[in-house]
Amino acid sequence: MTAADNLKGIETRMATAAREAGREPAAVTLVVVSKTFSAEEIRPVIAAGHRVFGENRVQEAKGKWPELLAETAGIELHLIGPLQSNKAHEAVELFDVIHTIDRDKIASAIAREMARTGRRPKLFVQVNTGAEPQKAGVLPEETVAFVARCRDEFGLEIAGLMCIPPFDEAPAPHFALLAKLAAEAGVDELSMGMSDDFEVAIHQGATLVRVGSAIFGARPKPAATQA
Repeated sequence: MTAADNLKGIETRMATAAREAGREPAAVTLVVVSKTFSAEEIRPVIAAGHRVFGENRVQEAKGKWPELLAETAGIELHLIGPLQSNKAHEAVELFDVIHTIDRDKIASAIAREMARTGRRPKLFVQVNTGAEPQKAGVLPEETVAFVARCRDEFGLEIAGLMCIPPFDEAPAPHFALLAKLAAEAGVDELSMGMSDDFEVAIHQGATLVRVGSAIFGARPKPAATQA
């Protein structure tokens, strides 16, 4: 199976899940997660007609996407990994959607860069639904106030919320919590669900799902360190 074949399979499964949930398939956007994969591996998916991609790291995206963007019009690039404030300038310039606003310093840096460049990427607040100490994201109990602060203090329009549930817990309660917090915060979009649980996320109201390994296959392992 090629990546293009896998893409078709994921799209079919997404459409089925949406219909089962009483939703229109077009209400859910597939973000193909291309982190760690090369431009050569991404091109067949672009050739198959897909235009929405996600990357974890600003630096990696800078190394491969300018060429791909120059080749094909209409690509929408999402930053789905943690963002450092010193990368805000590059993130605002390169990405159309940023999923990982999670603290005042990042919100302030993004606001400055948007004012400077005139670019207006769509913004999501990342929520740490499992309160995991090693994971980025606003705590659930702080989410509504943080979204309000982004709007009122930093002038940011927040489109929705994003989460990555703990890998060892059932995802559905985390997706339900994110949907509840979004309603309380007055935002409409939900970025949730990955290769192993995107159908569950669609049933819980996801408007974007982030799928990579189910399309491209296993990610390359880092090269072994020489002794």
